[in-house]
Amino acid sequence: MENKKRIFAFVFARGGSKGLINKNILPIGGVPLVGRSINVAKELSIVEEIFLSTDSDEIANIGEFYGANIIERPNYLSADNSAEWDAWRHAVDSVIAKYGDFDIFLSLPATAPLRDSDDVFSCLETFVSDENSDILITVMPSKKSPWFNMVKKDDNGYVTLLNQGKNYSCRQHVPKSYEISTLAYVTTPKHIKKVSSIWSGKVKALEFPYERAIDIDDKFDYDMACQIWYEANKKS
Repeated sequence: MENKKRIFAFVFARGGSKGLINKNILPIGGVPLVGRSINVAKELSIVEEIFLSTDSDEIANIGEFYGANIIERPNYLSADNSAEWDAWRHAVDSVIAKYGDFDIFLSLPATAPLRDSDDVFSCLETFVSDENSDILITVMPSKKSPWFNMVKKDDNGYVTLLNQGKNYSCRQHVPKSYEISTLAYVTTPKHIKKVSSIWSGKVKALEFPYERAIDIDDKFDYDMACQIWYEANKKS
């Protein structure tokens, strides 16, 4: 991919985390999760600037140590129910005001620490080469299918299939489904400012294997990510 565009990378990391306390600064291989995202962006020569949007002084200090420019994230964008898209828009506006216009917005959430720079480059290359897509997201094969073995429960404890469409008798016949990963998001500042969610527009997806696309949400995910990293990096 020829670097004719200004590509800025962003990491969004709130200080508050209910599912896993201090999630964004937990270490894997001695490097905190936010540091891992920043390091991947630094490995990409086509990325011009790297930013960390956070409401936490501790996270900001870590971000500065690893070389990110800090965006102070307002409290109203840092609550549990705050929309990530609004934080994206705030970051875009803040950056354009100081650094001028740019072409490509790359988000590298701290919760996908097992990605590598080649993965991210593939995301950028795929997005830039597809003139019809508004945003690129990453996915991994789903372990459970909403068409066959996922249910919803009512207040009395009774369950029904989550997807009430066509009935399938075995999982081999169901349509292939995917889980959204946080390995990377790629879009444009213009699109972020124009719409209000990921699903407003044409969404392109790039698939990655679970061992690189794992998304840390709770302690089980974190422990699994640590184990995968250890197995991949232990000396033979």
